[in-house]
Order: sequence, then structure tokens, then C-alpha cells
Amino acid sequence: MVKLYVFSTLFLFNIIIAQNIEIYKIEPPNWWEGMKYNKVQLMVYGENLDNAEVKSDDLTITNVLHVENDNYLFVEIDLSKTEAGNYEISFTKANKTKKITYPIYSKNSASNIHQGFNQEDAIYLIMPDRFANGDVKNDFVEGYVDSFQNQYSQARHGGDIAGVINKLDYIKELGFSTLWLTPVIENNTFRSYHGYSATDFYKVDPRLGNLETYKTLVKTAHEKGLKIIMDHVANHIAIDHPWIKNLPTEDWINGSVENHFHANHHKMVFSDPYADSSTIKHVQEGWFVKYMPDLNHKNNFIANYILQNTLWWIESTGVDGIREDTYPYCDQKFMSNWAKTIIAEYPTFNIVGEVWTGEPTFLSGYQANNKLVNYNSNLPALTDFGMRDALVNYLNGKESIYKFYTTLASDYLYPDANNLVTFIDNHDVGRAMFYAKSNIEKFKIAFHLLFTTRGIPQIFYGTEIGMKENEDHGTLRKNFPGGFPNDDRNAFTQLGRTDYENDIHDFFQKMLALRKAHPALAKGELIHFPPQNDVYIYFKKADDELIMNVINTGNNDAKIDLSKFSNIINGKINFINLYTSEELLNKNDILKIEGKKAEMFLVE
Repeated sequence: MVKLYVFSTLFLFNIIIAQNIEIYKIEPPNWWEGMKYNKVQLMVYGENLDNAEVKSDDLTITNVLHVENDNYLFVEIDLSKTEAGNYEISFTKANKTKKITYPIYSKNSASNIHQGFNQEDAIYLIMPDRFANGDVKNDFVEGYVDSFQNQYSQARHGGDIAGVINKLDYIKELGFSTLWLTPVIENNTFRSYHGYSATDFYKVDPRLGNLETYKTLVKTAHEKGLKIIMDHVANHIAIDHPWIKNLPTEDWINGSVENHFHANHHKMVFSDPYADSSTIKHVQEGWFVKYMPDLNHKNNFIANYILQNTLWWIESTGVDGIREDTYPYCDQKFMSNWAKTIIAEYPTFNIVGEVWTGEPTFLSGYQANNKLVNYNSNLPALTDFGMRDALVNYLNGKESIYKFYTTLASDYLYPDANNLVTFIDNHDVGRAMFYAKSNIEKFKIAFHLLFTTRGIPQIFYGTEIGMKENEDHGTLRKNFPGGFPNDDRNAFTQLGRTDYENDIHDFFQKMLALRKAHPALAKGELIHFPPQNDVYIYFKKADDELIMNVINTGNNDAKIDLSKFSNIINGKINFINLYTSEELLNKNDILKIEGKKAEMFLVE
């Protein structure tokens, strides 16, 4: 009897121990008083959370939602009347209680945060791992699988947020107003230096820095008059995300690791009146690759999680905009609400969605308030792959400049063509100089067009020194010379650049300076004429400023009959070449332009 009693007591003791509640993580880790978004879903991760009773004396708990996985619990709280402070939440099960403190902060009241971005800005795109190494101590971090091998194109090279902070003056002096960094959140998986394979949505990857480092970047940039765009990914996660081995709900992701759709890329399905539902399903629910599980935004828990995560980063850091990755592959109803909620919370903010299609008829449907499609995306800005394709095809010789003209002529499809982010190269496509086959004249013409027509221009780091790498991702994301220990030269300085690099660098610096000095270039009304004999002419007009752009893509000099533009020039006779400052007096209505040359004139 004694032995049986002891055994029974131990058995019951083990059951009680096994049922003890453990709380390992709550996300979001905090919230703020005074937010419009004040009904917050807390995702609680721990052990033995099934049937747990959740209480708080001071926080208003409106709902406690249990799911099939007892490692997770969802608690809905109403913060509409809650002031900043630390609040206790208790979790009780089988007479055992676990208490945690949940912080509510005061909102950031600084005046230079959440500024948005617009056509007066110019964006400099950085992949932190490949730009500059400002802290060699974080090159190797214990427990992280993606190794540091700075000579291997697909591995980590050691660049970090501190390196970007160190180079802010270089970027500002070059003339850019805005930085877009590829994602900085934790990517503890293989070949993930790029940042697009999240393993923790609330943590900066320690090989790049930490949350305080990122906040320092934003604060320092703002002090220097620069803006920051954060890259965010709602569509997918890494196969090594902890969720995958322990899904909160069965439908947390689309399909399963063993059985899922592969994404197709028919992004026109959302505006196609004849699209079959199965086609839409493959776009929205398909996995890009087998190691990037696709999140199911129809699940309200994950939908709330992603929305709150975005708001948390914006409020925590003070960033000025979001670039949302793989936008069309997400559930569009969810993304519409996502964008609407963010803009309602931060009215001066801007969001650009990556929509990789070069056809304006389909691309335009993703912009907010487009009356030509049957839903409102609420997405303010788009990546302009239409202009990009036209400029690349000019550079590689597949199309004449006429294609660029017709692309702009399609702008009637967009509710706001000025709110398109225009570019030639980025972290996913070959370098502009690669497509130009090292033809510097064509390269400069293409970027003249990019900076002086319409939209918000963006370049990829290193393009300003003429990097010419091909379309291989590891190759085109080459290290910036001088950003890393033991580099044999420093291209961040004039002396460290070659003559070729200085020529291109100075061209960008001049162009960006002119864009700042002459508002018509950035935000003026565009008036253009069909290209004739390889010559494309357009004007930019703002208030009393008029600038004439003449693009001669032919090999021979061209004579421009200015009388054809008399209704715009309106009797003005003084033409100032903005590149050279040379003044030309219009006496005979003839303007001569060299072959393979782009010029612009202030008309007075």
C-alpha cells in the first residue's frame, strides 16, 4: 500500500507539473496610448495554454481565443481608454497562475517622423549586407546558420546597419533624400542575407544590429534631412520560422510543407473580368519557392498579426514609408484593409507596393482609387515596372525611345502617376550599365529621363559608380568598394574612385542637384511630343519655371526647330543649358543638339 501511495502521488505531481503554464513570448511586445488602432490582438506563446483563464485588473480584455495548439493563445484587449504604463495580465490554469507585465508606451511626438515620400524625393536603395560593414563584431553570431563568407556571392558579407549610418553623409552629399533598406528583420535560415526570409517578425537580425541600431539609423537620418523607407514582407516567411514546426492553427499557411501550390505569376487576374477562381488561388496561395511558406491572410489571427506588426515597426522606429514586397501575391482583401489602416493611422505616410508587371493596363489596377477595377487597393504608390522595361529595352537596343513615350502616354490609367516609384535597376534585376553594354551615353540618357519626367526616382547602391553586374542575384548585389575591411580602395571618396566611376558619380550628383534646385523637374507638369528622327522633346512646367528637355538618341547632331513649340515657349528667347550653365540666345528658332546626348534648358 505504501508503494502504491507513493507512486500515485508522484503520478499526480507529474501531471500538475506538466500542466503548469509557461509564457515565453507575447506579440506585439508592447503598444501605445492614443493609437487609432486600439483593439489589439495579443499572440501569446508558451506551454499548456489550453483552457487558461486570462484576467487583468487594469486592462480591458474583450476576448480570449483558444486554438487547437495549446502552445498558443490569443487575447484581445481594448486600449481606447488606456494610458501609458505597465499593466499586469494573469494566466491561470488548475489553480496555478503566471503573471506578466505588458507595457503601453506614449506615442513618439517628434515632428520629423512618418513624413512619407513623394515626387520631390529621390530614393537610394541599399542591401545592408553588401553596402558597408560598420561593426565587425556582429559578423559571426552564435546560433545563426547562414555563415559569413565574404568571398562567396550567395553568403553573408558582413554589411550592417552601423555601416549605413556611417555612410549617411555620402548619400546626402550625392543628393538623395530617401533611403530604402531591404528587410532588416531576423532571417535565421540559409542564403538569407537579402532579408526576405523572416524567422522573427519583431527582431532585427543580430548580424545587422538590433532595434536600437535601427532606431539610431532613423533618428540620425532625420537629423540630416533624410527619410527612411522600411521594406516589409507580408506574403511569406522562411521554412525555418519556428511557426513551421509548430503551427498556431492548421490553416496558418497556405497548404503545407509537403503539399502546396507553386505560385504562378499571372498578376493580371485581379483586374481580369474573365479570370477563373483557380487562377486567382494559385497567385494568392502559391509558394514562391519551397523554402518560403505562403501565409494565409484569410486566417484572421495571422491577418491581425501582420497588420499589427507593420504598425508596431512604424511607431517604434519613426520610419517615413513602407515598401511592401510581392504585393499581388497576398490576399488582396486583406492588403486593402492593411493599407487603409496604416494610412488612417499615419496620414502623411506613403506605401509603395512591389507589383512586378511592365504593362500599365494591369499595373495601374493596383493603385488606390482606380475606377477601372472592381476593388480599391488603398495602395498609394506602385513600383513602375512599365517605365523600367521601356528604359531597359532602350538600353539593350530592343526598343527605340518611342516605347518610353508611349509608356508615359498610358499614364491616364493611373489615378496618380506622380506617385509611382521609377527605376531602371534594383536588387532583383541586372544593373543598368549591364543592359547598356557599357555604353555610357545611353546610360546617361536613360537616367536623365528617369530623373526629369515624372514619378519618384530610385537607384540601387553602386549604380552611381557604374557597377555593371549581370542578372545573377549574388553577383549584382556586389559589395560597394570601400565599405568593408581590407578593401583595396574606397569608392565612397573621389580619390578612391576610377575616372570612369567619378564621371558617372558626378553625373548623378549634378542631376540630383538640378532636380532640387529646379522644382519643375521634380513636380512640374509634363508636356511631351512624339519622338521624331530619334529626338524626344518634353517640357516641365511649374509656376513661372519652364524647362525644355531635348533627348537625341541618334548618332548624328540634330537641329531643333523651336517655332514648333512657340505655344509653350511663348516668346521667351533665353535658353540656359542647366548642365553647362551656357546661355543661348534664341535668334533664329534653331537649337543644335549633339548625337547621343540629353540636354535641358531653362527657358526665360
